[in-house]
Formats: sequence, structure tokens, C-alpha cells
Amino acid sequence: MIPARYAASRFPAKLMQDLSGKPVIVRTYEATINTKLFDEVFVVTDSAIIFDTITKAGGKAIMSLKAHDCGSDRIAEAVSNMDVDIIVNVQGDEPFTDRESLASVLDVFRDDVAMEIDLASLMVRIDDGEEIANPNTVKVIVDNRNFALYFSRSPIPYPRAEEVEKVYYKHKGIYAFRKRALMDFQRLPMLSLEATEKIEAIRYLEYGKKIKMVETSVSGIEIDTPEDLKRAQKAWK
Repeated sequence: MIPARYAASRFPAKLMQDLSGKPVIVRTYEATINTKLFDEVFVVTDSAIIFDTITKAGGKAIMSLKAHDCGSDRIAEAVSNMDVDIIVNVQGDEPFTDRESLASVLDVFRDDVAMEIDLASLMVRIDDGEEIANPNTVKVIVDNRNFALYFSRSPIPYPRAEEVEKVYYKHKGIYAFRKRALMDFQRLPMLSLEATEKIEAIRYLEYGKKIKMVETSVSGIEIDTPEDLKRAQKAWK
């Protein structure tokens, strides 16, 4: 599932911006299809423009029936009556989505004999100081089994002890859910930490869900700002 909102707060209509001849959302849809990992791929949107763009490009789209504040809620509505086990959320602003990263997230559930994991997501190591400090970059810290402890727009961990080696991970907004975890998310109200940080993954943690993080070396380019789009256009060429 690719949740796609037209009115993005930081970069309105970013998903309809041109990326080497096609809109960003079409590039993302095609990249997801090309992984050949999924039984079905849908764009889930509140926008008639995005819906029409995907269907005209030969893709599959679902129109949201309600207004939603986040991608998880939008996807939960779309899959509520589908007979599915695992749902993967690929962000619409990720045209460089790759097979290797998605496959590593799906493998988490194949190995989860105890059914311990509610959802899985990706993280990539970052070393650039500006990116670590950038509030548009969501950071994650994990325990010794790579289960998420917290997500934040602030640098975490805070580097108080200068002599200790510090490792920072950026959270890549790709999730794989068990359906029951996604349905729980939809019915549970937002709490203060999620509301403060504006990071939907925090809601899962606040209600005791277990998020398995998988490290990837593929950073890609998420298109959050006009500057990101310029970088993506350059990289695509």
C-alpha cells in the first residue's frame, strides 16, 4: 500500500512534481511494482488528481472514504475488508524504493516463529551532523535485539559523553504490519508523545507494540522539500 496525500504540509503537491517525465507518485508506484515482491500494489489517496494519475498510468488506486491524519490510518481503512496477513506501507515520496530493503523487512516475519513482532521497519546509519540535527530526519534508537525504543526528530542519543562512540540511525518510512496491529492503530487515540513529535510510529510504542528495525545501507532520497526534489532529479539522471 502506498498512502498518497496531495496537500503535504512541507511541500504541497510534492507527489505530483515531475521526476524525469513522470510524477513522483508514479515513479514510486512503478518502483514498488518492479520489486516483484507483492501480490497486489495499490495507491491509497484522498486526491482525485492522484487517483486519476495512477489509473491513467495503468496502476491500481483506492480512494479514501474518510479524512486521515496519517498513512497508517489511510491504509487501515483500505485493507479493513481484505483477506491479508502482512501489509507493507511504502511512502509515496520514495521513488528510489528498492527490492533489497523491502525483502529484508518481509523476511522478519518469515523468521518470527513466536509471532512476537507487530511491525517491522527500516533504519539507515547516518554520520552527517546536519542530517542528524535536521528535524525533518526522524531518528530511531533500538535495544540489543534491534527492537525500537523511541523515534524522535531530535538527535538521539544525546551526545553528553564525548568519549563514547555514538551511532545514529535515520528511520526510513517503510513499514510492514501484521494486519491486527494496523487495525489496532486505527482505533487507538493519539497520545501526547506522538502528538508532540508528529511521528506515527510512536503510537505503536505508546501502546506496547513491538517494532523490529532492520538496518539497510540503501539511503535513497525521500522528497520532503523542493531541495530534495532537485537532488532526486539529479540522481535520476
